[in-house]
Amino acid sequence: MKYHAKSIKHALEGLHWAFKTQPNFRVHIILSIFSIIAGIICMIAYEEWLIVGMFIMMGFVIETINTAIEQLGDAIDKDYNIIIKRAKDLGAGAMFIVAIGASITAAIIFLPKILVILS
Repeated sequence: MKYHAKSIKHALEGLHWAFKTQPNFRVHIILSIFSIIAGIICMIAYEEWLIVGMFIMMGFVIETINTAIEQLGDAIDKDYNIIIKRAKDLGAGAMFIVAIGASITAAIIFLPKILVILS
């Protein structure tokens, strides 16, 4: 049990560090809160909540992994290194793919409901 408590402590320290130091992590939190508020206002269905929740979590996971890749690359070599650059670019690309998917999904879920509210 001590091992698990230690693991959780380290995980929370990492997330706290990400929140304090990574602007994209904070942006993701703000957009997640906005999505939750929009879901409440638009009264989205249970299944839609599951999809929104999955994209929120997936975004946090990918952003955290991307940050870990960046930190590890910087620890290995501060100078320009094409292999480290590619790893960082791929991590950023993964987040970009999730962001595009989340945006398209949000449009599909929220736009019809917003149009009904506005009409």
